Order: sequence, then structure tokens, then C-alpha cells
Amino acid sequence: MTIPAITILVTRNGMGEADPELQTKLIQTYFHLLDESDMLPGVIAFYTEGVYLVCEGSPVLDSLKSLEAKGVRLVICNTCLNFFDLADKIAVGIPGGMTDIIEAQFRTEKVITI
Repeated sequence: MTIPAITILVTRNGMGEADPELQTKLIQTYFHLLDESDMLPGVIAFYTEGVYLVCEGSPVLDSLKSLEAKGVRLVICNTCLNFFDLADKIAVGIPGGMTDIIEAQFRTEKVITI
């Protein structure tokens, strides 16, 4: 069940502030469990270093592709993609602008930042 009332903001290429290996394990577990749950957000927005997670070689692509197939909208910051020279490496989701991220935040009841 997709819950449009929830937006998740992903701002890192991992989860938390720790060793990069631990950050990667945590984000893999998070998206895997989210994908297996029946409580799906309406939108997951990726910006700053979070855009790396939607690009070729990301360790969470399978989970993100599955979430997208279940109706979760994956919005990726165009400015960030261009800044990190990743625009041609997107493997899942749709590029959007900051306006799309702001709209997702204001059309939701709850915003979670990871």
C-alpha cells in the first residue's frame, strides 16, 4: 500500500554518520525492509549526495526499482545530478527540480529525512 502522506528525503550516499561501509549496509537494509513492508511512502526524493543511490552501480538499485514498480515516486534533484556529473548514469527514478521536492514536502503529512 502506497501512502502519499509520507515523503522520504535522502540526502546522503548511505545512512547516518559512520564509517562508509556501515552507512552502505544501513541504507541497503533500510530500503530492503521498506520494499518488503506494506507501508510505502508516496515519494522518495534524492538530493545532495543521495543522488548517487539512484545511479548505476548503487547497492540499493534493486530495492529502489521494486519500490518504483509498486508506485513510489522517486524524484532526483537535477542540480545535484549535474553538479556530480551523474545525469547520464541514472538507473531509476525521474529527474526533477527543487520545485518537485518542495511540492512533495508540502503535499505530504509527514517528511522523514534519512
